[in-house]
Amino acid sequence: MDYQALASLLFPHLKETREDYEKKYPKRELKEKAMVTRFAPSPTGFIHMGSLYASFISYIFAKQSGGVFYLRIEDTDQKREVENGIEQIISDLKKQDICFDEGPGIGGEYGPYIQSERKEIYHAFVYDLILKGYAYPAFETKEELEKMKEIQAKEKRRIGYYGSYAKGRKLSLEQIQQHLENHDPYVIRLKANGSFDQKFEFKDCIKGRIMLPSNDMDIVLLKQDGLPTYQFAHVVDDYLMGTTHVVRGDEWLSSTPIHLQLFRMLGVKPPKYAHIAPLTKKIENRVRKLSKRYDKECSMEYYQKEGIPTMAIKIYLATLFNASFEDYYLSNKDASISNFTFTFQKMGVGGSLFDLTKLLFLSKTYFSRLTAKQLYEELLPFYQENDPEFYQVLTKDPSYTISILNVERTGKKPRKDFATYQDIKKHTWYMYDEYYKQSTMERAPILDSYDLPLIKIYFEKVYCESDSKDVWYEKLKEFISQYDYAKTVKEYLQDPEQYHGHVGTVCEMIRVYLFCSLETPDIYELLQILTKKRILDRIVGIQKGKK
Repeated sequence: MDYQALASLLFPHLKETREDYEKKYPKRELKEKAMVTRFAPSPTGFIHMGSLYASFISYIFAKQSGGVFYLRIEDTDQKREVENGIEQIISDLKKQDICFDEGPGIGGEYGPYIQSERKEIYHAFVYDLILKGYAYPAFETKEELEKMKEIQAKEKRRIGYYGSYAKGRKLSLEQIQQHLENHDPYVIRLKANGSFDQKFEFKDCIKGRIMLPSNDMDIVLLKQDGLPTYQFAHVVDDYLMGTTHVVRGDEWLSSTPIHLQLFRMLGVKPPKYAHIAPLTKKIENRVRKLSKRYDKECSMEYYQKEGIPTMAIKIYLATLFNASFEDYYLSNKDASISNFTFTFQKMGVGGSLFDLTKLLFLSKTYFSRLTAKQLYEELLPFYQENDPEFYQVLTKDPSYTISILNVERTGKKPRKDFATYQDIKKHTWYMYDEYYKQSTMERAPILDSYDLPLIKIYFEKVYCESDSKDVWYEKLKEFISQYDYAKTVKEYLQDPEQYHGHVGTVCEMIRVYLFCSLETPDIYELLQILTKKRILDRIVGIQKGKK
């Protein structure tokens, strides 16, 4: 076979060669051990937790090594592409604060970063493979390929285009030329040089040394529309873009011999592959892969609607990434993802169990470490987008809101009742008169045993805003003792018949009357923020039946 003639026949209008593109995309000048990683989704839907996890790992390794993290859109399967798919991917990643150094809309010296815009590059590399005798055109129709599969199944042979079934290998230059003159559709296939009976060994960054059958399948490199398959396109792109490490799901593990074979046939050094185990979910006694279709926690839209902060999600993913991160984070109040060294060696080989309860626990810890001002600044965008009415209340008097958020935040054990941005409204609405007066808000019932006149007398005649917490509490106990309430629970339990209740009973009344709840943060701090005037206004409102 005259491979030069074949290459010229198939690509008569090729403008630039492989060598031209290699000059256009020179080797990156980075420090030693710097990683170049990428996130390369297809625009076929929304970003889900599994793809976010993979992108997060790639992002971390690039950043901690002083390397480059880029976004590449793999859209060569255009039949599966959804409308505005690329824009949706970029938007979803931006919302999760995954930042790229290069990519669509960002730019970079190794673009275009959308595969459908790199068609000529792939043609140049296929041209090079044809010159070397490593690729050829195949003209089988869809019906002929289906018939071949039926024969293979009947004969209980492996399904695929290989060995004696690879009829395209046997075509002469004249036969190929005749097909082209007849305008017969064709694909370009790899002339695989492996043998299924031989084992192929390679080292995975996570799973270690792996033995798989060597590839003997003549896979498609270019489809009938001239666009490449994923198998070929990502190999060319990772080479030209200088990718050093590819992090991807282990569903691609079995295809790795094909990809490494392609790198060898191109005569270039491959990146290192790291195949991550899938995120799983436990349902009773069964563990299965986290599902986009069935599991709410797989969709990023769920986290956005619930108001689970992006940083909390990252912190949780970091615990799945390297298990030792969790101890580091929980035992160090100044812990941050950027100050922890992640390694492939500490990644789990099996599936990682996704635990939404633990994520929410870590979210509470994250919230508890923010200052009131930081929390205020973080929650505003969520409410501006999802609850404009409450946003207006929050921003009417920023200092008042910040003082509310600061309750029980500065002590040794800061409050941990916020797991989501939505929880903030749930646990603070009663501090805003606009919501306190609304009958639609859910509130604890006022029991018949409660004594509103007692509470009114206390706030009118005893309560003093300038009292310290200790003085306030002692004065409260002294006051209630005059009305047959025990100063302590212990005192009450010694002779319950002698008392109407105890100091806890009175605090419960205050909570329900003024804050509409049986559970609140520190009463003293809340009363200080509310002020005596507003307290008395609320009590008068209750007396008038206007809550």
